Amino acid sequence: MTEAAEVLTERRDGVLVVTINRPAAKNAVSEGVARGIAAAMEELDSSDGLRAGVLTGAGGTFCAGMDLKGFLRGESPVVPGRGFAGLTMAPPRKPLVAAVEGWALAGGFEILLACDIVVAAKTAKFGVPEVKRALVAGAGAAMLLPQRIPLGAALELLLTGDPITAQRAYELGIVQRLTPEGGALDEAARLATTIAAGGPLAVAVTKQIARSAGDWTFQEGWKRQAELLEPVFTSEDAREGAAAFAEKRAPVWKGR
Repeated sequence: MTEAAEVLTERRDGVLVVTINRPAAKNAVSEGVARGIAAAMEELDSSDGLRAGVLTGAGGTFCAGMDLKGFLRGESPVVPGRGFAGLTMAPPRKPLVAAVEGWALAGGFEILLACDIVVAAKTAKFGVPEVKRALVAGAGAAMLLPQRIPLGAALELLLTGDPITAQRAYELGIVQRLTPEGGALDEAARLATTIAAGGPLAVAVTKQIARSAGDWTFQEGWKRQAELLEPVFTSEDAREGAAAFAEKRAPVWKGR
């Protein structure tokens, strides 16, 4: 296990587990956390041995948002080009699973919106209380939440600032899997390992298409998709996938 400032990283069978490690501060995002997450996302995308990531928080809390004390000291929780927590404006190319225990609040909630899939303990809670402080959830929630859930439900969360339970978040589609308390990380790691078993080129391009399709017109989408699919279907991995299926063996991916 290696440590970068206030963020821990650990490799597990093709999965990079990234942990915000400020439990005494409820994992509030300091400048060190933002830079640590940014570095971890760069490691995830640049390493051929990594196929998926998991993002979680230490000490039973996912993240309570921005570190206000650090902000008052002049620290910035924003990494240029990457956004809040080194993540919100530039999520990794590879899949990222959030493992949520305790609170995912304010900026912490916006961090999980930058993740592709969310696993949460049944005791977790979620909220974007910025309006209660005369602020706007500008690290992604106001813009992205209406794309994830029905507009009325998104506006209820954003305009009241009231928190919701994990069960409600699951019903709305913010959370994809619920676990008993303390089980979010193990379930997220299992899910990420399943994702990591797929062809790496195919997984990355599938995420790219799914994340981009909302910005494309119907006709444009088919053209853009074809451009992205061509190098996948002509790759060595595509041939290996077919051969492995025919020979009834596990595939050996090369990422090319």
